[in-house]
Amino acid sequence: MTALAALALLSAAPALAGPVGGVLLQTTATPSGPTINVPDLVNLRTGPGLEYNLIGVLVKGQTARAIGRSAGGDWIQIEYAGVVEGVAWAYAPLVILNVGSEAIPIIVPPPTSTPQATPTLDPTLAARFTLVPAGPTRLPTFTPAPPVVQPTLIPGTDVEQQGGFPPALAIIGLFVIGVFGMIVSLLRRS
Repeated sequence: MTALAALALLSAAPALAGPVGGVLLQTTATPSGPTINVPDLVNLRTGPGLEYNLIGVLVKGQTARAIGRSAGGDWIQIEYAGVVEGVAWAYAPLVILNVGSEAIPIIVPPPTSTPQATPTLDPTLAARFTLVPAGPTRLPTFTPAPPVVQPTLIPGTDVEQQGGFPPALAIIGLFVIGVFGMIVSLLRRS
């Protein structure tokens, strides 16, 4: 076989999948049916929500076949060969959905992953610091306030007869002091 024939054969063969720079490249065919186009980098998850694990990405310009959608339509399930299940979920506002006359079915989301157990203290150590109340909680009690004493004037008597100081006299005295102060300040200005 000549070199020219070998070169023609290699160029006609499909690209092989293999690791390039730590990333597994896979050949993809043009999807048929409903598809998504990726205008920018999009993360792919195992289910429709941020609580699901991140499993891959699609880069700008890639297309994928749309299989289904979430009940609210916020997430789209696509075929994704990069995982064991062969499907992934993309956030719908970040992709362009191309749907012909086919309808995309609603897919029941997979269960979320089980959260990891939270480490706790040694039970013996924690028991030392557990406070136990000393009996039942007492209810609050009501203590009435002392009676209010209201001062009253005796009818038919006048404040002047009781030997008190008339408030009008205090007001007149303060007025006179104020007028005197005003006169002094006017004389000091000139």
